[in-house]
Amino acid sequence: MEQYVGLDVSQDVTHMCVVNRDGKILWQGDCASTPEAIGKTIRKYAPDVEKIGLESGPLSTWHWHGLTDMGLPAICIDSYHAHGVLKLQMNKTDKNDAHGLAQIMRCGWYKAVQIKSFLSHESRALFRARSNLVSVRTDIVNQMRGTLKTFGILIKGIAGVGFEKRIQEIIDEGGALATPLRAQLDVLRVIKEQISELDEKVLDYAYACKSCRILMSIPGVGPVTAANFVLAVDDTDRFEKSKNVGAYFGLTPRRRQSGEMDYNGHISKRGDRVVRHQLYEAANALLTRVKKPSSLQEWGLRIAKRSGLKKARIAVARKLSVIMHRMLLTGECFYCFPGTDEEACYA
Repeated sequence: MEQYVGLDVSQDVTHMCVVNRDGKILWQGDCASTPEAIGKTIRKYAPDVEKIGLESGPLSTWHWHGLTDMGLPAICIDSYHAHGVLKLQMNKTDKNDAHGLAQIMRCGWYKAVQIKSFLSHESRALFRARSNLVSVRTDIVNQMRGTLKTFGILIKGIAGVGFEKRIQEIIDEGGALATPLRAQLDVLRVIKEQISELDEKVLDYAYACKSCRILMSIPGVGPVTAANFVLAVDDTDRFEKSKNVGAYFGLTPRRRQSGEMDYNGHISKRGDRVVRHQLYEAANALLTRVKKPSSLQEWGLRIAKRSGLKKARIAVARKLSVIMHRMLLTGECFYCFPGTDEEACYA
């Protein structure tokens, strides 16, 4: 008898539902949210299971690897896609969500998510930590600037050595602002030291990786962008076409079509936000700072002349994602051939 299992996972308890081929509920219940407990419960109540569905989330990597290592047919599905189905239920409960996921598995109407290896997640943790610290550094600097603006003290320019020196001068003058500024400045210095240490590890990783070195041959693409792209793509063969990578990182426009209406909106902004931002910055560098001409740059500048620089940056970012994926497949570096078709930017 074919059996299908839906798992609604939370931090402590996982709700489970087992249905047969006709959609009839065979068993419903819950267990501890560990792969071992889930696997034991499935083997007890669904010995002939065909598919096990769980939504993508913080615990999905741990659960998916644990269940597949036990030989169970676990499938991680896109939570956004699952939400579109589950929201049709009258009552939103964990029990009903598990039942809905089981029915999705039975019907086969789902989009499977590629689960990365633990080794990939370990490498991504390094870059994620650096990105988070950079964001914290920016927040602290902005808070200090905002505090001083109230008293008419404006500190312009980049928050480098000059910024810290000016803050230290204000602290040395004493006053009510000395105590909060000193605390924030001390934290800022510690964070900058940690970012510097992580920068060295990031550079070591990027230059030791052959795929990253290949991507860094593109003008405007640095080691951080290259490494984040490689880690986000993980398995290049999972994309049927290179042009699908642009949509994967949310760089293609949303479309709304019905009858005579056919509207293309803003980009979807789905997928990895950090990689999307870095591709945008790489496109901006290629269009505004890179001196060596290329057909990709000329293509982007034509768009900028016609539609504006902002749209050109997005278009070049999408094109970069396509070219970078193709370069990873072929293992060849980027070559600049002005005047040729944009698809010939890579050899």
